[in-house]
Amino acid sequence: MSKYTYAVWKRKTASAQIRLFEGKGKDTINGKALNEYIKRADLFEVIYKPLKLTKLKDNFYVEVKVSGSWESAQAQAIRHGIAKALVEKDSALRSILKEAWLLTRDARKVERKKPWLHKARKAMQWSKR
Repeated sequence: MSKYTYAVWKRKTASAQIRLFEGKGKDTINGKALNEYIKRADLFEVIYKPLKLTKLKDNFYVEVKVSGSWESAQAQAIRHGIAKALVEKDSALRSILKEAWLLTRDARKVERKKPWLHKARKAMQWSKR
């Protein structure tokens, strides 16, 4: 097996381990082809955004192990992992990816529900009488 660049990234509760290989190959997620694992067409754009911005889509392929959350958060975790691996491979790409906010972790998570409320912040309706 050829040499690869490794990166780990997280989004919400999704965690993605990326292996970025140089050359031609098939993109896989958890051992499946990319289009078998991800069904939504808009998420392909999310995943490939760092490679398209740097114009390196034809030069690299990825093997991904992803777990947690669901498709959208997993796709965003993969996108960030690919961006991080590209910067490790070539530090000159850092400015391009940083300008597009692809190296910043989105730390937002779902707020927990409190016991005396309907949802995380929604309280019962107040009635005067």
